[in-house]
Amino acid sequence: MDEMDRRILDELQNNFPLSLKPYEILAESLQIPSQELWDRIKRLIKEGTIRRIGASLDSRKLGYCSTLAAVSYQKADIDQAAKIIGQFPEVTHSYLRNDHFNIWFTLIAVDHERIENVLEQIRTSLSLEHSQVLNLPMKRLFKLNARFKTTN
Repeated sequence: MDEMDRRILDELQNNFPLSLKPYEILAESLQIPSQELWDRIKRLIKEGTIRRIGASLDSRKLGYCSTLAAVSYQKADIDQAAKIIGQFPEVTHSYLRNDHFNIWFTLIAVDHERIENVLEQIRTSLSLEHSQVLNLPMKRLFKLNARFKTTN
């Protein structure tokens, strides 16, 4: 990763323009050709340095509810369970943990009733007991402003 890659990452995280042609604006700001910017971004994605480029919206300010949830599922069929959980559009993130509750995920829905409904559908689909599904709604918000700074 060279200095230009570092500058690109900084601009993507901190100064992404809201425009019909954001990459042209970024290229101009970085004083490089648009094609070079795009080639570098594609390479950084391929290398795994960039995993996602997209907006992060505050669902609460949009009137939605969210929760962190977890299920305890048999390890032998965990991939199938993860597929079932991931089919719900309300599931925004999911990940595996090496723990009794081994699939964790976040849900964002129009209201708490819909969250409960999705969790019940997941519980039923996976033939789980109520005690095998956790619903952990936020009690207090701790917002981290995660910005990654590259070093030489």
